[in-house]
Amino acid sequence: MTRPSQARLDLSALHHNVALARELAPQARLMGVVKANAYGHGAVTMARELEPRVDALAVACSEEALELREAGIHCPILLLQGVFEASELPIAAEAGFWITIDNDLQLRWLEQATLPKPIGCWLKIDTGMHRLGALPTQTTSFYQRLLACGKVADLPVLSTHFASADELHNPQTWQQIELFEAATAGLEGPRSAANSPATLAWPRAHYDWIRPGFMLWGNSPFAEPQLQADRLRPVMTLTSAVISVREIAAGECVGYGGSWQAQRPSRVATVTIGYGDGYPRTASNGTPVLVNGRRAALAGRVSMDMITVDVTDLPPVAVGDPVVLWGEGLSVGEVARHSGTIGYELLTRMPMRTPRVITAD
Repeated sequence: MTRPSQARLDLSALHHNVALARELAPQARLMGVVKANAYGHGAVTMARELEPRVDALAVACSEEALELREAGIHCPILLLQGVFEASELPIAAEAGFWITIDNDLQLRWLEQATLPKPIGCWLKIDTGMHRLGALPTQTTSFYQRLLACGKVADLPVLSTHFASADELHNPQTWQQIELFEAATAGLEGPRSAANSPATLAWPRAHYDWIRPGFMLWGNSPFAEPQLQADRLRPVMTLTSAVISVREIAAGECVGYGGSWQAQRPSRVATVTIGYGDGYPRTASNGTPVLVNGRRAALAGRVSMDMITVDVTDLPPVAVGDPVVLWGEGLSVGEVARHSGTIGYELLTRMPMRTPRVITAD
């Protein structure tokens, strides 16, 4: 007997989302971001599916990139944070990785390195995120040093990252676009700025490369409806099943700490899913859950292996009935908002205990 909790991964939804990104930025090359185990979906499986459909992939670090190479992924892979030690550079060059240069130390490591062959470089410029990147006033100097060192394959890609592109009315994105364009004016080479929200909603920022991540997995980065984001299809649907149904008298409490109390005679379904399976412990009473395709409400504290759901207002519910925690019919973003977090975190924290089951409708 198999425990019914699983993350179903719809590859046709992934294909749809890639096609949408292509449609929105038809002149740009597409880099699929598969860091953090492809946002919890499985890096190797998703990279294999993406490789023939994208122009490159991106990860956070060498360890993630090497996993993909060892699995037979051959396309270019960008290290979004660059290298953390000079000793990584020959390995990255040999493996055909592209590196990000975002500070003087990384640039000096490259200038001093002995490499088996030239390496692709992305020069990151800090236009307002203030985490990583050369200052706008350093852009020309860094660019010239990259050209002069003789170790860079082709022209560097000039890139930046948006801090607030998911806020549709925040003027910071326009300010970053203008600063980026001013800092790179007169420099030859491709440009890249668009993450998922910018791919969806800021077409001026598409430039030569787009870098969608979260949107590829079919989830909106916006807290409000957005025309293009509403066309996305979720790749992951987290599912389980009812394992118990019981009647609760008015005034009775459910779960650890009795955080939910029945205000009327109630019917409560127990579902075999919990924070050990990636469902957030911080999900509050009232968080939506789909039981037999109908909305019900979380009732009581999330435990490691189980949740309880108020199904009083639903048609009769029985052991074995299907439950959707997020995905098709219920966005991970909505669950995240009830949990005090964002959908990115819920997906990337999905543990290996939860089996991934591939579908291709």
